[in-house]
Amino acid sequence: MGITVDQARVLMHEWVASEGLRHHMECVAACMAYSAQQVVPDEIDRWTICGLLHDFDYERHPTQEAHPFVGVAHLRQRGDVDEEIIEAILGHATYSGVDRTTDMARYLFAVDELSGFIVACCKVRPGGIDSLTPKSVRKKLKTANFAAAVSREDIAIGATELGWEQAELIQHCIDALSKRAQSLMLAS
Repeated sequence: MGITVDQARVLMHEWVASEGLRHHMECVAACMAYSAQQVVPDEIDRWTICGLLHDFDYERHPTQEAHPFVGVAHLRQRGDVDEEIIEAILGHATYSGVDRTTDMARYLFAVDELSGFIVACCKVRPGGIDSLTPKSVRKKLKTANFAAAVSREDIAIGATELGWEQAELIQHCIDALSKRAQSLMLAS
């Protein structure tokens, strides 16, 4: 039997003390669940687990030499996380040398940076995610010093790898996060 969503969340909490990083992983998990619902509805839990665990080692091991490799080694040692999830986690790090060959891996990469950027947009809007549009997100993407740590290049690559226009991917993530706006504290 594989790891459950609840077990993945417990593991994430064991490794991550930062509320901000936990929030990021919950947002990515929400986007992954929403994506799975559209692509492979019978795998929502697996995709959610992927989102919850993709950065679980980052707080302890924030360097390119260690993240996500330390976390992946731990997951393999546990033996209850399947290889597709592990490969997707490796693939979200462009420097890992692991190609994104599955839908899960491509979606994880596409929603990771973008979900963080959308959260940043929500924080500066009085209405939060309410009425947030791809146009307003794209406008903020052009402002280099806004959420400067977010890779605009990765967002563009993520959309391309999915075969989507950037605005389409942005709307997808807005829709995903809107479904959980209250629990993710993104609503006004």
